[in-house]
Amino acid sequence: MLGRWLRGRRDADRARGAGRGERGRQGSAKLYRDQNVVVSRAANGTLKAYSTICTHAQCPINKLDGTTLVCPCHGSQFDAMTGKVVQSPATEPLQELKVTAANGKIVAGPAA
Repeated sequence: MLGRWLRGRRDADRARGAGRGERGRQGSAKLYRDQNVVVSRAANGTLKAYSTICTHAQCPINKLDGTTLVCPCHGSQFDAMTGKVVQSPATEPLQELKVTAANGKIVAGPAA
């Protein structure tokens, strides 16, 4: 279960991260480990999505602390709201993904 931020993943091939139901709180982020994606909602309501494959050594990021993504391999940290590096050794930001929202569903990745 995806919890309160987004609920109910649709088809596995529909997108890397997808959900329906409740809207994410503004200024928050939700990590979808199985899809290697993080979706954030800015204070103004704008949605952003980023790949959670670390740009340093291509490790999957598995921890979200508030709005900071933490890579388990070498400790790189990224801002989940912007994708920017906040702690090295990574030097490149996370890859931004296309994200759409319609009819209570949020889709991020190639299918968006």
